[in-house]
Amino acid sequence: MARAAATLLDAGGLRALTVRAVAKELDVAAPSLYSRIESVDDLFDLALDETLGSDPEISAALEGDSIQPLMLTYYHHLVRHRWACQVIGMRAPRGPNYLRLSERMCVLLDNVGATDPLGSAYMLSNFVVGSANASPMVDNERTAAVDPEIAPTYSRLHARHTVNAEAIVAAGLAALSAQAARP
Repeated sequence: MARAAATLLDAGGLRALTVRAVAKELDVAAPSLYSRIESVDDLFDLALDETLGSDPEISAALEGDSIQPLMLTYYHHLVRHRWACQVIGMRAPRGPNYLRLSERMCVLLDNVGATDPLGSAYMLSNFVVGSANASPMVDNERTAAVDPEIAPTYSRLHARHTVNAEAIVAAGLAALSAQAARP
């Protein structure tokens, strides 16, 4: 059920996921799914956790000993599954795979002496989720004109800046991680 929900979300986004659509994928009657779930919200939760847990890059990054590569890998995961940012924005992920990710983040931040490991984990997660959510507009940012009458400095800087979403995320993670590690 979780894999079918994730497949539908990857193919069609949030609107593609319905109990009826999952039932069709599984070749069962839709009412039969209600013995296992209460609503479509449960399908969002299952898909979110299934997708994270079945990502081999995330699994490898969880074994690492540094927060930055883990968070960059998480960013890549979210970019590949664009719907995940929207689901995270609707409800806090509490599936076992997301709890493992959260635990690893807290452990890594605690190990480097972060004064508030949980707050720092939230800060890094929010940055990554927001960056992944904004990633589809990167091409538009490159080509969208900026009116120099309204925003002269922004217009000047925009004209000569090359937008590299991953480089911006990596630099942001480095800065935020350094801030988090300060006693």
